[in-house]
Amino acid sequence: MLFRNGRESDNIEDRRDDGGGGGFGGGRSIGVGTIVIALVAMYFGIDPRVVLDTASVTQPRPAEAVRRSAPRSPAEDELARFASMVLADTEDTWGTIFKAAGGRYNEPRMVLYTGATRSACGVGQAAMGPFYCPADQKVYRDLSFFNELKNRFRAPGDFAQAYVIAHEIGHHVQNLLGISDKVQQARQRVSERQGNQLSVRLELQADCLAGVWAHHADRSRQVLEAGDVEEALGAATAIGDDRLQQSQGRVMPDSFTHGSSAQRVRWFRIGLERGSLKSCDTFNTAKL
Repeated sequence: MLFRNGRESDNIEDRRDDGGGGGFGGGRSIGVGTIVIALVAMYFGIDPRVVLDTASVTQPRPAEAVRRSAPRSPAEDELARFASMVLADTEDTWGTIFKAAGGRYNEPRMVLYTGATRSACGVGQAAMGPFYCPADQKVYRDLSFFNELKNRFRAPGDFAQAYVIAHEIGHHVQNLLGISDKVQQARQRVSERQGNQLSVRLELQADCLAGVWAHHADRSRQVLEAGDVEEALGAATAIGDDRLQQSQGRVMPDSFTHGSSAQRVRWFRIGLERGSLKSCDTFNTAKL
């Protein structure tokens, strides 16, 4: 990717020096928000019990005792800078799109952390990968996931990283438009299988919105370079539900919550090629 102006976002909340838990108190119970985040862990093929176990462990230590013991590496700081520039570009793009539609884009914040941290949705930790919390309108990410994306999921490249960030920002757009609330309410009235299907449509729409961002960002600022699109498609393929479940030995389509690799690639392409919010209506189409 090529960011010509090099602008970084003002909406970065850097908690990396608080790595290790952000001062979890003793006797902390597991709330609904933690359970929700545990489900997000399934997105990356992580056993959600890892999250629940972390939330339930008593760690009676003061905040000052969890400071990072090792200095940051230049490579990590460069990843943080890149994430900040991607966030800034999403702000520019979605701000313009919302304004053209007569609305106002409320910019989310991105929390960079190490190990584990608190969110309004419960406890987040590195093993879960990036996630968006609608309750506080923040994207949470441990920068080590970039290495996970490259080494575990075999999806290297800066635009692969940008795609993951843009997907989470897509969830923020859904939250602002009221789509997330409607889906959550609908899931409470249907079976687990039907609820999973709704989740798939929500996630595929976020993939499409990531493509919409890339479409407008490139038209306005020429941010894409040769090979960038292939990097994003590689990441979308690597984190499809079928690909993740194959690594566990059994593929169960009824349990999908994010969509297959082919579906994720298809909807990112739709957003990238058409650049329209209307093209991302995954809830009123027979073909995903």
